[in-house]
Amino acid sequence: MTELKNDRFLRALLKQPVDVTPVWMMRQAGRYLPEYRASREKAGDFMGLCTNPEMACEVTLQPLDRYPGLDAAILFSDILTIPDAMGLGLYFETGEGPKFQKAVRTEADVNALKVINPEQDLPYVVNAVKTIRRELNGRVPLIGFSGSPWTLATYMIEGGSSRDFRRAKEMLYNQPQVMHQLLDVLADSVTVYLNAQIEAGAQAVQIFDTWGGALSHAAYQEFSLKYMQKIASGLIRENEGRQIPVILFTKGGGQWLEALAETGATALGLDWTTDIAQARARVGGKVALQGNMDPTILYASPERIRSEVGSILAAYGKGSGHVFNLGHGITPEVDPAHAGAFINAVHELSAQYHQ
Repeated sequence: MTELKNDRFLRALLKQPVDVTPVWMMRQAGRYLPEYRASREKAGDFMGLCTNPEMACEVTLQPLDRYPGLDAAILFSDILTIPDAMGLGLYFETGEGPKFQKAVRTEADVNALKVINPEQDLPYVVNAVKTIRRELNGRVPLIGFSGSPWTLATYMIEGGSSRDFRRAKEMLYNQPQVMHQLLDVLADSVTVYLNAQIEAGAQAVQIFDTWGGALSHAAYQEFSLKYMQKIASGLIRENEGRQIPVILFTKGGGQWLEALAETGATALGLDWTTDIAQARARVGGKVALQGNMDPTILYASPERIRSEVGSILAAYGKGSGHVFNLGHGITPEVDPAHAGAFINAVHELSAQYHQ
């Protein structure tokens, strides 16, 4: 077992003392980096990158090589690997996002789904985790991840991206028992998938509930939160002599922080619409917080970026329990130098809050 040279990300998630606030970025391996675009061209397409463990490792490490200040690596993959492994046929069309060759629209479609076996159905992900851990050699921790059951279900039912989730919500309201059956098989699949990532070497895991914020208050509790809580209760929470932190991120979920804090998660991700000072007061120390700068601020000048970083750090205040991140993924048109200014500002400005 390689000793971690930089474990401040894991310590912050566990609310243990750190010297500076750790930072990483959602989608930090992505299209804003010219080296990523070159690797993707070499691979042929996005799925070519995802399904090749060596290339997935290559792009996972690219942002760490460019930005030595990053405190974590995140597995390069996609949230829709589970539906693809269920036989729905994931593919990507340029400019249109993910699509499936088959959608899940009927009770018979749901009955045909089986809980995945990660080692058999998604060996390229498991092998990518092992490869990345080996190549990281203890530089920083590795984050594994999955989409939430509700978020995965929306793509499976709609057949791809959606603005209004009409078909998914139609099933939710007209056939709630079918929706629950679908979410159950997805929750079980996410649990074994994340556990396989942990056993392969992931040192923390994040559940991306990208579309939880599209639900009503009551529907969120019943069709999203319930299943993330089920997953959290089934995850391996210690490996290699360390605790495995679990981060839940519901985009648009700021109104549900108290309920999210009761799930057994270690930390909650915040999008940029939630005030981090209020969030810290509301969760009362039960969980760490991750976030939450508006990604579009990276289009501003480095001076303005630094000012925003300072404001968020001041709002969180003194003490550990904060992992700095964007409130959602970094966007493709961002100047890489601005991302570097953001990362450097977090470390430079946060030391005063950890004395």
